[in-house]
Amino acid sequence: MTGRDAITLGILAGGRGQRLGGRDKAWVRHRGAPLVENILMAFPGAFAERLVSARADDPRFGRLGLRVVLDRREDFAGPLAAIEALAAACTTPWLLTVPVDLDRLPEGLTETLAAAVEDDGVVVTDAEGLQPLLGLWRCAALREHAGHMLDAGESAARRLVARLRVARLDLSPRRLQNLNSPHDFPEGYDP
Repeated sequence: MTGRDAITLGILAGGRGQRLGGRDKAWVRHRGAPLVENILMAFPGAFAERLVSARADDPRFGRLGLRVVLDRREDFAGPLAAIEALAAACTTPWLLTVPVDLDRLPEGLTETLAAAVEDDGVVVTDAEGLQPLLGLWRCAALREHAGHMLDAGESAARRLVARLRVARLDLSPRRLQNLNSPHDFPEGYDP
């Protein structure tokens, strides 16, 4: 099993937040806390480092113990560009990526993923199918493939999964939820 000292946590929080009126999702409040804090609570314990792919170098991230990583690509190239940037900044053999807007994450997911790793890593599937942004990746494989894909005009994380030798961790019947739009926050949210 891969030990935590070999894993960097990488939170994907650099999206445009268009369905939330352009708000920075990392700081949208859900269940009394910003989404980024909810993710940190879902992934407790020690990691070699905690990174966040963000829109800008917001000092609030530093107060949470996160090192900000900005995309290496011009404009907004999507989550694959964020994964590329996180992999380039990662100094450990393994990178655990998680979108900031994921909800309903099971306890102990870091250890479950670490136990399921094969070759280039492991990604999660749930009752809705593949969750290509939630996975534990071998950094060397990410560095090799993500940049080449982006250079070739490919930006779908699903295609990255197809290129790499990764295991699938099936969490069914659990359904993870992406908090993308106002209707995903039934109790409301505080931007």
